[in-house]
Amino acid sequence: MPRHREPPHEPAELRRELTRLREAVCAAQTELLARWRPHVRRRNFLACASNLAAYVALRRHDLRALQSRLADLGLSSLGRCEAHVLATLDAVLLGLDGLCGHRAAQPEILRTTVAMRQAERDLLQNTRQLLGPGAAHRWTRFMVTLPTEAASDDVFVKGLVERGMDCARINCAHDSPAEWAAMVKHVRKAAQQTGKPCKLLMDLAGPKLRTGAVGPGPAVLHLNPRSDLEGWVLRAARVILDASGKPGTPLAVKDSVGAASGSLAVEARWLARLYPGDLLSCRDLRGRKRELVVEERLSDTSVLARCERGVYFAPGLELEHYPSDISRKRSVTRVGAFLPAPAEIRVFKGDVLLLTRDAKPGAPARRDKSNQMTTLPHISCAQPEVFDDLAPGHAVWIDDGRIGALVEVVDEAGAWLRITRARATGERVAAEKGINFPDTAITLPALTAKDREDLAFAVEHADLVGYSFVRQPADIDALVATLKQMGGSRIGIIAKIETQQAVRNLPEIIVHGAGQHPFGVMIARGDLAVELGYERLAEIQEEILWLTEAARIPVIWATQVLESLVKDNRPSRAEITDAAMAERAECVMLNKGPYVFDALAVLDSVITRMQAHMHKKTARYRALHW
Repeated sequence: MPRHREPPHEPAELRRELTRLREAVCAAQTELLARWRPHVRRRNFLACASNLAAYVALRRHDLRALQSRLADLGLSSLGRCEAHVLATLDAVLLGLDGLCGHRAAQPEILRTTVAMRQAERDLLQNTRQLLGPGAAHRWTRFMVTLPTEAASDDVFVKGLVERGMDCARINCAHDSPAEWAAMVKHVRKAAQQTGKPCKLLMDLAGPKLRTGAVGPGPAVLHLNPRSDLEGWVLRAARVILDASGKPGTPLAVKDSVGAASGSLAVEARWLARLYPGDLLSCRDLRGRKRELVVEERLSDTSVLARCERGVYFAPGLELEHYPSDISRKRSVTRVGAFLPAPAEIRVFKGDVLLLTRDAKPGAPARRDKSNQMTTLPHISCAQPEVFDDLAPGHAVWIDDGRIGALVEVVDEAGAWLRITRARATGERVAAEKGINFPDTAITLPALTAKDREDLAFAVEHADLVGYSFVRQPADIDALVATLKQMGGSRIGIIAKIETQQAVRNLPEIIVHGAGQHPFGVMIARGDLAVELGYERLAEIQEEILWLTEAARIPVIWATQVLESLVKDNRPSRAEITDAAMAERAECVMLNKGPYVFDALAVLDSVITRMQAHMHKKTARYRALHW
């Protein structure tokens, strides 16, 4: 049965409706501009702010029915008006005039055309000013987060620039000013050698909403070989026997042949007798007899050994040496001191976790002989001021949303959290993991004392500064004032949008930022997804793309772009699709990883292909050959 459609509306009726809409948009635009104008000190941003005000005013109306009726007449449905709102409305009104039999004057047609082209020029100019000219064959710039090795390997940095890095990102949450200075030097040198300009972004850490330190666990090293389903060993476990005088560690250690599960401190005289092929025997913590084989001498003070059965080591256990040459004597040593790994705090759905105000090291739950819990697990928050804003019922997410919880009580000890999301096997609460409070109006200043120190370095060395955890226009004003004091009035600002408050305040954040500095927005999708809920991320990132286009400022598509490729050289289909969608942004950010060169090549291929098909929301119909 054919679907019923509304009868077509008269062009004259539509014209009257669209005229009323335009009048309402202009009235609201005027009101918004009056509020924003004191913050627009860059004259060339005034037209952009005016269009942003018109777009915000337009989007206060539900236009879906009107859009369908305009499309039925073959007119623009206003779906691509972001960069030139009033000009698009005027163009549609001129089309309706034609359908009504009224001939439009040539100057009116030219005025709308000029306005639309000026919008494109504004975005192009603002993008070039902030992010540089970019590559000749693609519109979208590439930003890459520099790893620590960029401080010592100028060839690596040059390779990044050669493969398409248009902007280098230094994360101030990692490394030190000495390493940052070396990175800056290598980026500038690479740009000069290759003839390819490369901007430099210093990304401020912002308020550290993270878990605090975790206390030490038991001094135990567990070697666990990997076996197949029938018990045959696929990969032996390896351990480094170390006589350098350093304590052993249960943390993974890189060696010349791969990764060892940890290291054991042993006596130097005993180690000197070991040769490849020798056998080592012990009884582990569980009293089981286990054997290791000496595999390789790594240095005068270290030997690599392997075992093919699980074994638990602790300080004081005996290791007996059985030489492969029976003419040599057997010898015994004891495992020396240990640097224990952090304790494992594991929580399950329904558990209670105490988020403490004080900075005491975190610890797991304690149980009595009957397995009854006597002490709850606890861990601190690196920013105890947040407890002043927390209230019962507020949601809390830990470690990129892996652990979900609700605040049950807030008292002198801290916040008592009821775990609401965790895998059936439990989740580990580790140190230095992000904490998100999506329901809490955080009053912490976005610019910390450390940020101010790092900002002084950025003003001297960088082209751009990344501003983490922006929540409101006042945060932008605080940064602008600090930059002015430091002589950094011309440095570009990238506002990282990663909280619900920032999304709600985005138009004002843009005006306060772009009205005073070269300015752009980063869609920081990691924290943003946790704050909003993953199911809302796709919707909100679209809204951010629309608002930035309306303001004619560049936007950076960030967080986990081609992450599997960068980390493991195995991109997923979903990641390729995500990278293709990133074409609509003026810049795409890649994280650091061992395969970042490969990721740059793939990203360049995907973006270049997609730009032949799309520009922002507009499909481009190049010839296809089927």
